[in-house]
Amino acid sequence: MSANRKLWLGLGVLLAVSFAALLAVGGEILRVMPPMPEKVVTTTGETVYTRADIEKGRQVWQSIGGQQLGSIWGHGGYVAPDWTADWLHRESLALLEIEAARDTSRSYAELDPEVQAGLAARVRPQLRKNTYDAATGTITVSPQRAAAIEAVAGHYTALFGTDPALQPLREAYAMKEGTVRDADYRQALTAFVWWTSWSAVTERPGKSISYTNNWPHDPLVGNVPPSQLLTWTVFSVLFLIAAIALLGWHYARQRHDEPIALPATDPLAAITVTPSMKATAKYFWLVVALFLTQILLGAITAHYQVEGQEAYGFALSEILPYSLTRTWHTQLAVLWIATAWLGMGLYIGPAISGHEPKFQRLGVNLLFTCLLVIVVGAFAGQWFAVMQKLGLEHNFWFGHQGWEYVDLGRFWQWFLFLGLGIWLALVGRALWPAIRKGGESKSITMLLFLSTVCIGLFYGAGLMWGEHTHLSMVEYWRWWVVHLWVEGFFEVFATAVIAFLFTRLGLLRTSSATVAVLFATIVFMAGGVLGTLHHLYFTGTPTAVVALGASFSALEVVPLAFVGFEAWHTYKLGRATPWMRRYHWPIMFFTAVAIWNLVGAGLFGFLVNPPLPLYYMQGLNLTPLHGHTALFGVYGLLGIGLMLFCLRGIRPQVEWNERALKTSFWALNIGLSLMALLTLLPIGVIQLQASIDKGYWYARSADLMQQPIIEMLVWMRVPGDTIFSVGALALALFVLRLWVAPRSARAAEGCGEAGCCEPGKSVG
Repeated sequence: MSANRKLWLGLGVLLAVSFAALLAVGGEILRVMPPMPEKVVTTTGETVYTRADIEKGRQVWQSIGGQQLGSIWGHGGYVAPDWTADWLHRESLALLEIEAARDTSRSYAELDPEVQAGLAARVRPQLRKNTYDAATGTITVSPQRAAAIEAVAGHYTALFGTDPALQPLREAYAMKEGTVRDADYRQALTAFVWWTSWSAVTERPGKSISYTNNWPHDPLVGNVPPSQLLTWTVFSVLFLIAAIALLGWHYARQRHDEPIALPATDPLAAITVTPSMKATAKYFWLVVALFLTQILLGAITAHYQVEGQEAYGFALSEILPYSLTRTWHTQLAVLWIATAWLGMGLYIGPAISGHEPKFQRLGVNLLFTCLLVIVVGAFAGQWFAVMQKLGLEHNFWFGHQGWEYVDLGRFWQWFLFLGLGIWLALVGRALWPAIRKGGESKSITMLLFLSTVCIGLFYGAGLMWGEHTHLSMVEYWRWWVVHLWVEGFFEVFATAVIAFLFTRLGLLRTSSATVAVLFATIVFMAGGVLGTLHHLYFTGTPTAVVALGASFSALEVVPLAFVGFEAWHTYKLGRATPWMRRYHWPIMFFTAVAIWNLVGAGLFGFLVNPPLPLYYMQGLNLTPLHGHTALFGVYGLLGIGLMLFCLRGIRPQVEWNERALKTSFWALNIGLSLMALLTLLPIGVIQLQASIDKGYWYARSADLMQQPIIEMLVWMRVPGDTIFSVGALALALFVLRLWVAPRSARAAEGCGEAGCCEPGKSVG
């Protein structure tokens, strides 16, 4: 059996086993997830909440932005608190106050530490004992706890309304006045938040840990990390070390090919640019426009953290509240990167096969129109939802779903899914002649085609939940989209595309590149599929999720330990021959991708992956530290590099503005570095220490986040964000100059003739 066949067989078996295990875990989550009660009653028979209240409350929460305004179970925004942790701590304090008043007629805060400890020991079982009756679907609470729930509910109804006494707190949380206008809606919202906190503290039947594995950390209520978090953290580190050692051994023993004879001229220059390939140019214009808009919204979102409800004195929250700007900011990050890759797919299909299918250009233009409609329609719906103008009955389909990164209303989700189906058909029909033809590059082309199929189909995981699907199952399917779709199959697609480009440029042998790509896909997917579970440690899932997630998410980091080799190899390829100066900056972006893969996805990713660290870190600023450096540093820069390759082919006779590209490259990388090191990392470390010392509630509280040192660190984003914005504007200028007042390329540029590039001289 050939090496390629063995690798294909290994990849097939790996994916079959991994997805079977992932689906089995989903079935187990469905079996043990926190119960949704039909009603919550007191021991005296009074009704506190009903299931209808909880369901309606979730609808209200989703309509105002959901996970974009604070977080639930640790997933969501970072300025407002985690509502689960906040409610849990407030309810415990309210219950302690009731008990203290009954026993001592004094406030709990006034009591001696010994008396406080005794009261806490008495109250803790009231919170942790599971009183859910499966036969009747009823949760029973004491009258004292019902009184505590009522007290906290009063705080929340005032906070989400317009109570003047809580205006400073709303400002600290970047909440607009009257976030939820209807009083009945505000009351229903309290039911949903209470249920999330009940799940976080109530022990599973027959267990001494809560439904969320004792998350969030709050010693006052007995939420401390269970022992299995430490156990599987240790094993994850061992797995990581062992896997790195094995991969290092593989790299050391693999046979290195003899140096390849490089072409005298640029092979890609001979590719005929078809009408559909030229039509992809508008995709890259859209990429730049969405990228600039995302940066603007990111600046506004970050500014909310220091001014709360205003932007430089203007009451912006009344028009564009924080939850909306953050929604658009995160959505645009995915959209512009995805658009760059979609455009690359449409360009590369005919380039690989040399075949222009009938009506291909029409299909490319139709898909572009669909993208515009989706962006405008979805964003308009989200604005109407957050501004409370859409109504709960229409919000799920046309407004704001409230799930971070998957915020689109269900109608727009279906629209996007159908659009991806069109993209799949367009790329597939262009690639098919090359697949049928076979040859040395068949495996790379097949992998490219299969990744295209997966990109088109796996977004469908976002359609697996309904408006009232249990929160644990929504989280399960949501991370299929965020992790498997964005971080998984797009990566395979990009790997195959880059390998194809380098083989067509004559810089790599097709045979060795094929083996390398298949092997890289196997290594990545070995940890990538089941590594999805590291997002689900504390979302009402069983401990098996912790074991599998910790073990396999550690393997995700393994290939990243060797990306230094990849970066150096890529950089050398970019300087291999004089005519490669035409691709100097695309190659430089690929080189930066490899470095950020190590730092953003590897170092910062593993920082928040193991169970025990994540127990304290989830939803702190160390999470966006990983998110920004991985999402933009890897996928964003990769999208730009792929875009530049396409633009080189679309506008072959236009002289490139090398100065603009140089400015863009260095400004984007320096700006991202400063953003990470001057703001996100230090704030995250301060929050982490607070989470360990006092509890997660405090790490996310206004008391901590409004301290002068935090505000100073937030302002420290200005230098990095400014430099980053200069890089984006330089990129926009570069793209603009390709069509507006372009200059013809010098006759010798990129032709491979003598004198076109001085030996040893740095190009670009």
